[in-house]
Amino acid sequence: MNLENAVEFMKQKHSGQKRKHGTPYYTHPLAVAKLLKDKGFSEEYQLTGLFHDLIEDTDSTYEEIIALSNEEVAEAVRLVTKTDGYVMAEYIENIKVNRMARMVKIADRIHNLSEASKASKEFQEKYIKETKEWFIDLAKGTVFEEDLNRELENLIKVCEEKTIDR
Repeated sequence: MNLENAVEFMKQKHSGQKRKHGTPYYTHPLAVAKLLKDKGFSEEYQLTGLFHDLIEDTDSTYEEIIALSNEEVAEAVRLVTKTDGYVMAEYIENIKVNRMARMVKIADRIHNLSEASKASKEFQEKYIKETKEWFIDLAKGTVFEEDLNRELENLIKVCEEKTIDR
């Protein structure tokens, strides 16, 4: 499947879904795929970025993703999919062993951090804590390390400003 067809498929699957701040949900996987492209990752990585939330947030299946891409992409999508009752330590450990899943998850976190300034202070505080606890280490030594740290620092500043404004 080429990227243009993948974009259309992903948009169709996320049709009607919105981000917390009201934008169409599909803009998020598009942004994740663009972050991967901008760092020079292959079309397979970009495809994984486009598909990374399909199993978790739509009626898409693992088998459907294999049929549309390949087993490597589908496995990376499966690894970044949070399931009911997941344990964060196990989730992150499983992602660490698959380079594609790792890069997609870090790009996903970077984009989410960049948009978290629009969320509530409580959400921001939780997201900052979770990023420090799990994602700084996940990004260490990767092409995304500086980007993640920069977006985290930006969100910390926004969160601090909300505290001052109260």
